[in-house]
Amino acid sequence: MGFLKKDDLKLGLLLGGLLPLAGIAVFYYWRIYPNEWGSFLAYLKTEKRLLASLTVVCLLLNVGLFTWYVNTRRDQTAKGIFAMSLLYGIASLMVKFFG
Repeated sequence: MGFLKKDDLKLGLLLGGLLPLAGIAVFYYWRIYPNEWGSFLAYLKTEKRLLASLTVVCLLLNVGLFTWYVNTRRDQTAKGIFAMSLLYGIASLMVKFFG
């Protein structure tokens, strides 16, 4: 896992993009399973509260990772994680209010 110790913007973008996807999977298995992914996505469209909860779970994972990279002075990686967190947050708001 030596690649996690690099200070690289691309690594931050990758980690910041993948960790929320892992959060979605965890949320699915925690709250929705054994229903199928299709019904989960349909339920997300109708229940905007669920989307807010899902966003919080996903972004909390990024906050933890961001904090770790800032505290270890890997600022470029932290910038990438922060940028992806902003994108997820904005996308979530757009889906919630306009979708």
